[in-house]
Amino acid sequence: MIGQYSVGKTSFIEYLLGRSFPGQRIGPEPTTDRFIAVMYGDDERIIPGNAVAVSPDLPYGGLSMFGTAFLNKFEAAQLPCKLLENITVIDTPGILSGEKQRIARGYDFVHVAKWFAERSDMILLLFDAHKLDISDEFQRVIEVLKGHDDKIRCILNKADQIDQQRLMRVYGALMWSMGKVLKTPEVMRVFIGSFWDQPLQYTDNAALFEAEEKDLLTELRNLPQNAAVRKINEFVKRARLAKVHAYLIGHLRDKMPSMVGKERKQKELIANMAEVFREVQRKFNLPPGDFPNLDEFSRKCSDRKFQKFHSLNVRGIQEIDELLAKDIPKLMALLPKRGNATAATNPSDDAAVAWTSAGSNPFADDEFGWEIASVRTEYDALFKTLRHDTNGKATGATCMAPLQGTGCPKDVLKTVWDLADIDKDGCLDADEFAVAMYLCGKVKQGEALPTELPASLLPPSKAALRMPSPTASVAIK
Repeated sequence: MIGQYSVGKTSFIEYLLGRSFPGQRIGPEPTTDRFIAVMYGDDERIIPGNAVAVSPDLPYGGLSMFGTAFLNKFEAAQLPCKLLENITVIDTPGILSGEKQRIARGYDFVHVAKWFAERSDMILLLFDAHKLDISDEFQRVIEVLKGHDDKIRCILNKADQIDQQRLMRVYGALMWSMGKVLKTPEVMRVFIGSFWDQPLQYTDNAALFEAEEKDLLTELRNLPQNAAVRKINEFVKRARLAKVHAYLIGHLRDKMPSMVGKERKQKELIANMAEVFREVQRKFNLPPGDFPNLDEFSRKCSDRKFQKFHSLNVRGIQEIDELLAKDIPKLMALLPKRGNATAATNPSDDAAVAWTSAGSNPFADDEFGWEIASVRTEYDALFKTLRHDTNGKATGATCMAPLQGTGCPKDVLKTVWDLADIDKDGCLDADEFAVAMYLCGKVKQGEALPTELPASLLPPSKAALRMPSPTASVAIK
């Protein structure tokens, strides 16, 4: 989460978790003065940055490169929250406008933000609708996020503090400002709302805020499910960058003289690096989007000796091409597919019900409380072997064999089917099939079937199909 001071970053995290977290500080003045990794832990505690960086169980060892000055301004906040079992949220210091405050940090905020952005699944840029501003440092942060456009989402927070007419103007000003900074014709997704636990000041746009909140929470909800795909996406991106880098290094090495005039030739190549990029692109038919930043590449080359570069490794290039053409598609085929085809292609409002209720009611259960979630892998694997209809569901005849294979009597299987077929369409999707197999397993362990499906067994995708009854939370006896 990145934004200027007092735009509501910490309040948004508190709203998302439904509770406060250790080390949290909220106020109208710049309060959060450090990076805080909010993560799951059995007990509430704060781990200092230097200890976090050397912990083998935490993925923050790379932050040591920024030195003690940064690690003194970094900490991990652990707390027992089910949501944090699936995601980790990074709270950042508010970006200030003055150059003096930027220099006084003692570390490079922009490069630290870039480090976290490269390893994040989603980047949230928060703006205050009441004081829309993009400082010079905030602009530099946004500029280094280029290349991660698919991760970036904008949030226009505190939108309930202005009326409808002014909100329209603020939204237009934000889009214009972001277009100037990003220098791209594509429109960035902006979520509008008021993400904290206080009532709306202006209720004119209440329906809009609710719809925007559901969309945002649905995207956050899908982060753990799509984590593997995003890791492969980052891997492919790095492989393509490495390939272009190898071509550039090999080309610069070949341009160097063998005897005299090496320094003069290197200065000439650096001065004409744009032409070098164009020549390599034409020679090897490479897409321009895979090339590194020209200015940064030229600056780093000035500290190197081109004659010490390695020549192009043709075999290595062939291995990268084979990786991208054969190995990555095979890896993608191994990823689990979501059983509910409709939900995968068109996420409905139902998908965000658990998140929305958890955000507005701290006593509500969220989707991660589904009892079957941790054991459904084997059920999903079995479901994939069944024949599905166009909606990704299996009919009663198709499900008969695996259900009978559990060894349960016919009358028990009839009750199991009635409980598992939540939407009563005569078919089972992946979630409903997992419920059916789970119930059969409980029966084989000697437990009796409930008269109504408990709320703990209700799949998140079916949460809106029926409201839990007073007896729905009773576990299987």
